[in-house]
Amino acid sequence: MKFRRSRRENVEINLAPLIDVVFILLLFFVVSTTFTRETQLKVDLPEAASGTPPEQTQLKQLEILVGADGAFSVNGQALLESNLSNLMAALQKESEGDNSLPLIISADGKSPHQSVVTAMDAAGKLGFTHLRITTVEAQESP
Repeated sequence: MKFRRSRRENVEINLAPLIDVVFILLLFFVVSTTFTRETQLKVDLPEAASGTPPEQTQLKQLEILVGADGAFSVNGQALLESNLSNLMAALQKESEGDNSLPLIISADGKSPHQSVVTAMDAAGKLGFTHLRITTVEAQESP
């Protein structure tokens, strides 16, 4: 007895739903991902009627930024806690133990006086001798 073989249909996988699922997953991951944004302190420098412009030097410089709220930033890297020990550790790390580097303190005009004193205290305890406090030139009032 001879049986007729039934023709097999070609089996194809429809990729359209798979592509839809992949795009939905991609969209989900893009929306749910959080990106960290590095921020710098915005500092409005106080005014001074006299002063000298800083010398151009080839040496590495250290800069302490003191924000209006008293937050510290060393060479653009914000400190998590604004206290003396963290500031000293950050200065020691950035200077790599070389306390002959020039140190610039840029404090906001509205920053607490204690924060500026803390920055100067940290510099003094680490032995920095070339210290400069930045200001902007005062505008003449008409």
